[in-house]
Amino acid sequence: MQISITSKQIDLGDSLKAYVEENINKLVSKYFENPIKASVSFSREGDLIRADISVHPLSGILVQGNAMNPDAYTAFDDAGARITKQLGRYKERLTDYKLNVEPVNLAVIKADAAAEEVLPAEETAPIIIAELEDEIPTCSVSGAVMRMDLADVPALMFRNSAHGGLNMVYRRADGNIGWVDPKGNK
Repeated sequence: MQISITSKQIDLGDSLKAYVEENINKLVSKYFENPIKASVSFSREGDLIRADISVHPLSGILVQGNAMNPDAYTAFDDAGARITKQLGRYKERLTDYKLNVEPVNLAVIKADAAAEEVLPAEETAPIIIAELEDEIPTCSVSGAVMRMDLADVPALMFRNSAHGGLNMVYRRADGNIGWVDPKGNK
């Protein structure tokens, strides 16, 4: 497995890097024989250290977790515990899961120069950042909820395997999951 360890505003020692490499291998290989890659990032947020872990156990699947603690080792362990919990919950479904993904090219949206000149500085529209390539998985609604939970993202667009239309699932403010099906599940 390819492991990437980065830091922002923190000097990582050899001891912490060795600890991360050893434990990330144990964490992922417990559930998957040949994980693809993992990246671990440490950053300082006030008095706390934030550890972000992203793991690609299978092609097309991303599992993310993060935690904050004054100690970098504890922050990493807490983020790893979140990933372990997610992998344990979905391991059986992930190994049986058919990963159908369709690459999509998204255009980068540029702000209108004329609109920026008219609006005062405090009322300008936020910059819209678009990924150049992304994957839209073909799956069931429950599969999309699983992917959204594993990637720790607030929303996920997917192609509904029941009718082939684009759908979206999202985490509502009340903690429940919302599902947008514009075509209608017939």
